[in-house]
Amino acid sequence: MKKALITGITGQDGSYLAELLLDKGYDVHGIIRRSSSFNTGRIDHIYKYLHLYYGDVTDTLSLQNIIQEVKPDEIYNLSAQSHVAVSFELPEYTGQVDALGVLKLLESVKKYSPNTKIYQASTSELFGKVKEIPQKETTPFHPRSPYGVSKLYAYWICKNYRESYDMFISNGILFNHESSRRGETFVTKKITMGLANWLKTFKPIKLGNLNAKRDWGYAKDYVYGMWLMLQQEKPDDFILATGESHSIREFVEESCKYIGINIEWIDDGINEKGIEKNSGSVIIEIDPKYFRPSEVDLLLGDPTKAKNILGWEAKTKFKDLIKIMMEHDLKQQLNR
Repeated sequence: MKKALITGITGQDGSYLAELLLDKGYDVHGIIRRSSSFNTGRIDHIYKYLHLYYGDVTDTLSLQNIIQEVKPDEIYNLSAQSHVAVSFELPEYTGQVDALGVLKLLESVKKYSPNTKIYQASTSELFGKVKEIPQKETTPFHPRSPYGVSKLYAYWICKNYRESYDMFISNGILFNHESSRRGETFVTKKITMGLANWLKTFKPIKLGNLNAKRDWGYAKDYVYGMWLMLQQEKPDDFILATGESHSIREFVEESCKYIGINIEWIDDGINEKGIEKNSGSVIIEIDPKYFRPSEVDLLLGDPTKAKNILGWEAKTKFKDLIKIMMEHDLKQQLNR
């Protein structure tokens, strides 16, 4: 029985990955942060099958103790301060977790379990101000946020340890991936949950840049790609993406269409609004506080390498992803 250790196991990706590994017969271990409130909602249904430890990637001693005890065959480092906008407010904390936390993990593995294979959760935010479209593994990086910069350090320190110490470390450069388990502060979840709530309350959803384009996939598809990376003979870095790009405006329009709302856009700039065409009720408002100091306008990934080497491709299409999220949030709203 293989042993896997997941940091960030209580998050969206961590919960889907834990399910996948359990299905494959793994002995699954996870690190969770101590909190005064319950933070295991996404894994409650599999809680009894997991081995969980209190720890933090910013705390070297806890990492060393857990890795010494578990000696996992595979580590999936999904722990991060993963909200781009928040990284502008908390740049130092973001760097401690997303950059130095990775270094502490690598050092702990090198010292106590050097044969462990490591998956590092990288991000399309590395590309930032993109140099080519679509973005490939060879595309130059130009991150545009403290989050992206911190993840860039993590990406390169993983490559450095791989080359310097012959460690099995793979970076997964994952483009945006969403699900019904997405955190409520992320824009896709704000839209689907906000629309489900709007049907009852008519409370407008406040958004920022409607024209930003992203390559959106389904998180459940992407964790399978993570697993595939650690099943290869040699470590390498891979982009996981759908190869399609859609704007936030399109995400809103498609979500409205799914629940039968006819949305119309009026005015422009910060005064732009999305209204229900028949009644004139406001659905979307622009709030400048959601604009970033430096914006990433377009992300579009080329998953060719992952398809050719891993045999991976995104199965869930854009409209199907929205259907999954809207159905979940409508059901949640009915149960409130």
